[in-house]
Amino acid sequence: MERSKDWMDEAEGDLEHAKSDMERGFYNWACFSAQQSAEKAAKAVFQKMGAEAWGHSVADLLKELSKKHQVSEELMDAAYELDKAYIPTRYPNAHPTGAPRSRYTKGEARRLIEDAEDIIRFCSDILSKI
Repeated sequence: MERSKDWMDEAEGDLEHAKSDMERGFYNWACFSAQQSAEKAAKAVFQKMGAEAWGHSVADLLKELSKKHQVSEELMDAAYELDKAYIPTRYPNAHPTGAPRSRYTKGEARRLIEDAEDIIRFCSDILSKI
């Protein structure tokens, strides 16, 4: 069963969660949710194409999509930045000291949310054409 709409709906929900967390000062969770939203948007495209997408790396997912759709260097840069938020935003042992919540800023959350918005737009555009 093709479920690209479900994946995109979840991507958009994660993006809203990221924005809410940023406004409430949970910057690490805003960064993580931004990463999740981009990952799920990319997986929506794979669903629509009838292909399986494994893993959590937004960059790897976009590299695979680039075999069929042109992915800009700027979008790849955004994906690499988002990937950096997958583990360290949640686990203290990803940092030499301090809890993850003390190591992220509002500016960083804002940038990653903007990156996720760009990737969601890109994926939505592809979905509208296939």
